[in-house]
This record gives sequence, C-alpha cells and structure tokens, in this order.
Amino acid sequence: MAQVHPSAVVHPDARLHESVVVGPFSVIGPQVTIGAGSRVGPHVVIEGRTTLGERNHIFQFASVGAAPQDLKYAGEDTELILGDDNQIREFVTLNLGTAGGGGVTRIGHRNLFLANSHVAHDCVVGDECLLANGSALAGHVTVGDSVKISGLVAVHQFTRLGRHSFISGGSMVTMDVPPYCTVQGDRATLVGLNTVGLERAGFTEEQLARVKEAYRILFRSKQGLQEALAQLRAELSGHPEVDHLIEFVAQSKRGLTR
Repeated sequence: MAQVHPSAVVHPDARLHESVVVGPFSVIGPQVTIGAGSRVGPHVVIEGRTTLGERNHIFQFASVGAAPQDLKYAGEDTELILGDDNQIREFVTLNLGTAGGGGVTRIGHRNLFLANSHVAHDCVVGDECLLANGSALAGHVTVGDSVKISGLVAVHQFTRLGRHSFISGGSMVTMDVPPYCTVQGDRATLVGLNTVGLERAGFTEEQLARVKEAYRILFRSKQGLQEALAQLRAELSGHPEVDHLIEFVAQSKRGLTR
C-alpha cells in the first residue's frame, strides 16, 4: 500500500503505486493515477482524470488537474498527463484540457515548475523545461524541449516556443519564438541566440556555426521570410538542427517573434 498520511483524503478508486508517499491534508480524486516513486507533499490537491508518471515530486499547496479556466468548459471528460521526474513547486497550477482543444494537457519528463507558475488547458510541454516563478502559459501553448522561461513571463494562447529557446524575465510573448533564440520585452522581440543554452545542451562548434548562419539569413539579411527560407533550404538543409528551424518557421500560424 502507498504511504498515505492519516489526514490525507485519497479516493478509493485512485490508483497509487505502492511506493507513492502522500503528505498531510492532501486530497486525491477518483480518476487520479500516480506512478512509482512519486511524492505528494502536504496540502496538495490532485483531481480530474490526471495521470502522473514515475518519480514526480509535488510540493505543498500545488493544484494539479483542476478544471480549465475556460468559460466554454462544461465538465467534459478531459485529462492531464505528466511524464516522469517532474518537480512541481509551491502553488503551481496545472489544468485539464478542454474538448475544443483536443482534450489533453500534456507535460513531458524532467521539467521544473517553480512557485506560482501556471500551465493552462491544452498546453503541450516537452522535456527538460523550466517555468520560473510567476510565469504563465495561456491555453493551447506548445513548448519545445529544453525551453527556459524566466520569472513573470506571460505567453499568449496558441503561441509556440521553439526548442532550446530562452524567454527573459518579465516578457510578454504574443508570437512564436523560433528555436534556439532568446527573446525579451513587452511585446517580446528577438535579442539573439541562446548560445549558452546550446553549448550546455552539447551543440558542437559546427552545429553552432550553422545555427548562427541560419539566424543571420532569417533575421539579419533583410530578405522576406519566404526568400530567407528558400536560401536556408538551398544552403544549409540536411543538417537536423537547421531542418528543425526551417520546419518550425514554415509552420508558424501566429507569426514569428522578430
């Protein structure tokens, strides 16, 4: 049996691995599944159709799986899915999906959600991301792998944050952020590449050089976007890091942070 504090309220239909630990005064609903090695701190509420993978750590006063903050939501059976090894700090809110947005809010592995951060309905968060204190994702936001979001950042609904991007503190992001880039400001604008993050991620000198050249062509050559993409395809395609950037830019619907 899971190690559940006597003051906690765990619905008999909830499915907790025998190695799960639940702290005092926490509440776990009937549709919740929690994987091996996970820890639920005191005063945590986990509700809705919520699935947590293994070794997740949820700190005190977090709210996981609550109904979406969407006026169109009418109690549909939607869900929240988290992978493994996530840390969810104090007062974090992670909401269920909505029927109109696909029905699922999905979070990957090894993410860190710092105090008071928020993930709204139908968001998709990749692996190894950071949401710092007070940052908020509106509904339907897609966050690529290894994205770092600084404190007090707000991200507009339906926006995409590309892989290995860095969002500076206090930014208001209203358009797609290309992979590998750093943005800041209200409204956020490009200020360069996230070279430190790319180096820490293990990008080689050759890969960094190609990314820098791709950035120059896209955002510093004064060409139109389609002309810049055509040049990128002609000169640098065939390299995974550049191909990913080309695909991201070509698929943008909200427009790009420039």
